[in-house]
Parts: sequence; structure tokens; C-alpha cells
Amino acid sequence: MTAVAERARSAAGRTGRRRAARRRDTLTGYAFVAPNMLLMGLFLFVPIVFAVQLSLQETKGFGAPEWVGLDNFVRMGGDPVFWQSLGNTLVFTIVTVPIEMAGGLALAVLLNSGLPASGVFRTIIVLPLVISGVASGMIAVTIFSQGSGIINKAIVGLGLPAVAWQSDGTAAFVSVMITAIWLRIGFNMVIYLAGLQSISPELYEAARIDNASRWQLFRFITVPLVGPSTFFLLIMNVIASFQVFDVVFVMTGGGPGYATSVLGTYAYRNGFQIREQGYGAAIGVVILVITLIFTYVQWRASRTRDLVE
Repeated sequence: MTAVAERARSAAGRTGRRRAARRRDTLTGYAFVAPNMLLMGLFLFVPIVFAVQLSLQETKGFGAPEWVGLDNFVRMGGDPVFWQSLGNTLVFTIVTVPIEMAGGLALAVLLNSGLPASGVFRTIIVLPLVISGVASGMIAVTIFSQGSGIINKAIVGLGLPAVAWQSDGTAAFVSVMITAIWLRIGFNMVIYLAGLQSISPELYEAARIDNASRWQLFRFITVPLVGPSTFFLLIMNVIASFQVFDVVFVMTGGGPGYATSVLGTYAYRNGFQIREQGYGAAIGVVILVITLIFTYVQWRASRTRDLVE
């Protein structure tokens, strides 16, 4: 009886020590995460809460704000400029995201294949990542200038008429999309390159033994195995496209008219230029909701596909 009691006490002691160890591990984990969570709460979640609160008010930055509930969101339904900005944002996203991702993957495959001087090309492609969006926009302004821009000089040199990059809405929008692709394609290339370098070379060797062509290697090995990178880049590129602001603001300011106005520039115009801050905050909340919905849908689709596989 004494031996049984001793074993029970020993087992209880081991269980208590395991629980204490787990508790220490848990507290250690929370201690490592705490600084990040504190910064996220201070600079992300708190501003979001204030933005949502502001979107339910009417204020011009002076005096006491007036609580108007959902009036700012109802106003969007009858605001043609909002719908034009939303349409421009959707077009911007649909055009730029596939090109950025396809171009980034193509460049990553090319540089991963042992291209001579690949380090130099990699540096040139990634260089726009270290330049601020405003500086990049200023560079693009000089390149796409109607009178003295490099592109128009080249076009005129070929005997073609100069393109009205600033005064024609479609041309201005095209110039903004080209610039955005130039700025982001390097980021896509870096992420895809990291994914490619994690693929085992034995897989390609085995496929070559079975007489697989280069296209089959790319289609059935490279593309599926960089799937996690593709999912990450799709989310990041779509979010960046819906939040695009600096390039559009510097290059066109949303003009001519509202031809290049996107949700970010329209929210800025309302919040800081005409000082309808409640309405500007409401547009910002719409941007947040759209990006959250898209991220959730993509996450569910990716999770479902992984479970099926």
C-alpha cells in the first residue's frame, strides 16, 4: 500500500513538473511575442479603431465632431467619383498583379538557371525596392514627361506621334501601371527565387531522365512547388494594389480629372485636401474591408486545396 502511494506521489510530482515546464515555455513564448504585439497594437490596431470611429462622424478637423452613424457609407453609394476610383483600383489590380507575378517568376527562373552576371542583373532588378515610392514617382515623371521624357523622345525618333502621358487619361493610367510594375517586380522575383532555391535538384534530374521537356519541368515541378510563394505574393500584391497611393499621387495626383483616381488618392483628397475627414476615413475602412475579404477568401481557397492534396 505504501509502495502504491509512493508511485502515485511520484507520478503526481512528474505531472506537476511537466505542467510547470509547459507554463514556463508558454510564458517565454509570450515574452518573445509581446514587443511585436505591443507595436502592432500601438501602430496598427489602435489607428484602425480610431479610423472606424472617425468614419462614423462628420468633422473637418475643427470643433467637436458630429456623430452621423453610417451616413458616410451611404453617401458612397451616390458618389460617382468613389465608384470611378473603385473601378480604377480594380483595373489597376487586375492588370498589374498578374504581370508582376508572371514577370517575377520568369526573372527568378532565368536568374536561377546560372545566367552569367546574374548577381549584377539581380541587383539592377531589385534596386527599385530600396528607393522610396515618392522618389520613384519623380523618376517616372521625368521618364514619361510629354515634352522632354525619354519615352516620348524615343517614340518621336521612330517617326511616331508623341503620347500625351499627362493630359490623356488612358495614357496617364498606363504610365502609372507601368511604373508600379517596375517597382514591384523585383520583390516578386526575390520571393520566387527563394522558393526556387528550396526545390530539390533531384526532382528535375529524375524528370529529365524521363525525357521531360523544359516546359514540362516548369509546368509540373516549378509552378506547383512555388505554390506557397505564389499564394503569399498574390495576397501581398493585391493588398499593395488596393492601397496604392504614392506613385499615383506623385505622377498624376489622380488626374487628369479623376481618370487615374484610386481609392487611396480619393481618401487622401477627402481627408486632407477638402478636409471631409469622416468621409475620407470611411473610404479607408472600405479599403480595409475589401483587402480583409480577399485575404480570407484566398486563405480559405489555399487551405482547402492543401487539404485535398
